[in-house]
Amino acid sequence: MSSKVWVAAARRVSVVLAAALVAAACGSGGSSDTVIGKASGGHLTIAIAEDQPGSSLKGLNGDYSGFDIDVAQFVAKELGVDPSGITWRSTVSADRETVLENGSADMVVETYSITDKRKKVISFAGPYFVAGQDLLVRLGDTSITGPESLNGKRLCSVAGTTSAQEVKDKFAQQTKLVEYAHFSECITALLARIVDAVTTDDLILAGYASQNPELLQVVGKTFTQERYGIGVKKGDTASVSKIDDAISKMISTGAWNSSLQHNFGGTGYKIPSPPQVTER
Repeated sequence: MSSKVWVAAARRVSVVLAAALVAAACGSGGSSDTVIGKASGGHLTIAIAEDQPGSSLKGLNGDYSGFDIDVAQFVAKELGVDPSGITWRSTVSADRETVLENGSADMVVETYSITDKRKKVISFAGPYFVAGQDLLVRLGDTSITGPESLNGKRLCSVAGTTSAQEVKDKFAQQTKLVEYAHFSECITALLARIVDAVTTDDLILAGYASQNPELLQVVGKTFTQERYGIGVKKGDTASVSKIDDAISKMISTGAWNSSLQHNFGGTGYKIPSPPQVTER
């Protein structure tokens, strides 16, 4: 064999070996750009809310608690990441797609409704919960009985959600919309009589009402279905499948119901049946 032929053969062997190594790496943990790939290194960055009692709340000591936090930790554990390996990234509704697209978060677990518009830019696992949009009002306010009674009223929600616009488009065209970055700001505005009602999912509103039972009440008339999903980067289908398996396990083992009972038991909120995972 000539030296030129030998060199060419060696190069071909090197290429084959390199390809095999790449394939093995992907098979064992996935691409480093996927959730399961990053989880194989024992760490995940998860975007969550910090001001939603019962769902996702940052305490005075800096720790997070709530149903979304429990879901995120359960899923992370199933992917091989201990709680100590999670970096929590506080975000707001308007930035949820952005943090996935720019890579500053690997997953978003933040009462994140699955919609066709959002699915154009990110991918969803789940749903892990089905909520319904409702209204929060001041205790004793009998003038607001549902979305149809909001004409001329000031309705608050947060930027990046569709809740308030849903009311204006379908139920009360004369509603005056007010937006803030955080739901906690809407609650402050409601208590200060700057707005007349706050709208978002009933699960979130139940958490706020439980913090101020002598001042606030949920109307109790849901008018949408909101399927909460776990957001990941667009096209990360392998991770979506693994996350779906983790959510199904959380439901089947009873951990899902236990978390909801722990976070919302005693608030008067009626815990629904678990969803059919992958029904997107």
